[in-house]
Amino acid sequence: MSKNRDVKVRLAVAGGGFGSTHHWHEHPNCEVTAVSDILPKRRENLTRNYGCENAYPTLEDMLKEAADEFDAVALFTDPPNHAQHAILCMERGKHVTCACPVGMNLEEIQQLKEVKERTGLTYMMHESSYYRQPCIFARELYEAGEFGRIVFSEVEYYHPGLAGRVDCARRWKQEDSWRFGVPPMYYATHALGYLVGVTKERIVKVSCMGSRIADDFPEAHENKYNNPFSNEMALGYTNEGNVCRFAMLWQVTADGERAQWLGENMSCYMDSHGGQAEAIKTQEGKWQPWNVPNYWETDRLPETMRHDSGHGGSAALLSAEFIDALVEGREPTVDLYESIAMTVPGIVAHESAMKGGVLLEVPEL
Repeated sequence: MSKNRDVKVRLAVAGGGFGSTHHWHEHPNCEVTAVSDILPKRRENLTRNYGCENAYPTLEDMLKEAADEFDAVALFTDPPNHAQHAILCMERGKHVTCACPVGMNLEEIQQLKEVKERTGLTYMMHESSYYRQPCIFARELYEAGEFGRIVFSEVEYYHPGLAGRVDCARRWKQEDSWRFGVPPMYYATHALGYLVGVTKERIVKVSCMGSRIADDFPEAHENKYNNPFSNEMALGYTNEGNVCRFAMLWQVTADGERAQWLGENMSCYMDSHGGQAEAIKTQEGKWQPWNVPNYWETDRLPETMRHDSGHGGSAALLSAEFIDALVEGREPTVDLYESIAMTVPGIVAHESAMKGGVLLEVPEL
């Protein structure tokens, strides 16, 4: 799109669960002009939250009946549909921002990459960890050279009940949803965002082990993914010759995200729900607090968007980045290539876990 700061991005939003909780409409260069969801209640959420009465039951209907009314689509449909829905939108000439992950197998991700490169359209993955405040802080310290080389990192995501317990949204009208039994590593972007989003490294080799704590864990016995694991823990080797341990756990008494980056000159430890405090250790052996700022209070955002938002203050920053990228005619920070680097190692890691932890190469795509 144009670099004209007066341009208005006309955005359609597909998916009224998580998709109804963002802030594109608060950006002075954006207007939500169409929404869709298969469930009436969630369509109502979209129309109410974005002030848009132009609503459709499906993404396909919206593209068919209202394609002239929007330039870009925010995709918050179910993850098994992400890649194909993004391809569908791009084939209709629409830019895309999409909830994570990019896709759930290598073939569809490769196909999406080919479509993006052929059309030249913009793709951004809406990965919250990239814009959580501690990740922004660590990224800027790294870019300033404060760490030196980060030789080892640990990045983790805990979400008890996401795919297994009876209190999670894994069933709809007694039917298994996409969450039922989903391999933890298929959602590895929430962990790898703290690696790729700080150092831009790529995992090139990975070994992964899977576990489940209880044999009565229902997904372990029958699910459409043939996945026996409720937790998966991987060791990755990066293109810079460093090591990253990344873990995704559904069946655990913990929640949230945790990261630590161990460098030659400085190490940083992100706080976590396990009680670990934010801290920095310098080469001189001194400990000091992070003092992470609230970046959403700064001029990184338009004044209308300078407020706290979901997922650690990331929602407003992500929303603004997509619109800014379109207005300025540039690629977004979490472009397709960064998104693939956060997604594909998890797919290969699950394959490794299914083979008992064998070391596998991660394709560059």
